[in-house]
Amino acid sequence: MSDQSKNREPHEIDDEAGLYVISVAAELSGLHPQTLRQYDRLGLVSPNRTEGRNRRYSLRDIASLRMVQRLTGEGINHAGIKRIIELETAMANMAIEVAQLRIEVDALLQDNPPKTLPKKLTERKKPGVIVYEEEN
Repeated sequence: MSDQSKNREPHEIDDEAGLYVISVAAELSGLHPQTLRQYDRLGLVSPNRTEGRNRRYSLRDIASLRMVQRLTGEGINHAGIKRIIELETAMANMAIEVAQLRIEVDALLQDNPPKTLPKKLTERKKPGVIVYEEEN
C-alpha cells in the first residue's frame, strides 16, 4: 500500500487503484476492448494486473485512454502519442522536483538568513510597460 493510500479517508477512491475490468474500462472510455489491449501492447496505457494476469484499469488509466483517443482523433499517430505522454510525465516529475527544491531552499533561507544580499538580488527590476505607437 502506498503512503498516499494510507493517508486517504476510508471513503476516498485511489485514482491509481486498478478497479475496472477491461469491459468496464472500454465502456467508460468509449473504446473497444481490443483497442485497450492494443494500447497496452504499445505501452500507451499500462493497466495494473491481477495475479491471474488480467488487466485492471484505474481512473487514471481511463483518463489516459480518453487522452489517447482525443490525440488520435486530432491526427497524431501512436508513436507521437507515446512521446507526448513521456514528455508530459517528465514535465510533471520536474515540476514536483522544483517544488520540493523550492521548499528546501525556503527552509534553508529561513534557518540561515543571509547577512546582506548582493545588490543584484535586492534590486529586482519590475518589467516596464512598453506602449506601442504607430508612426504615421
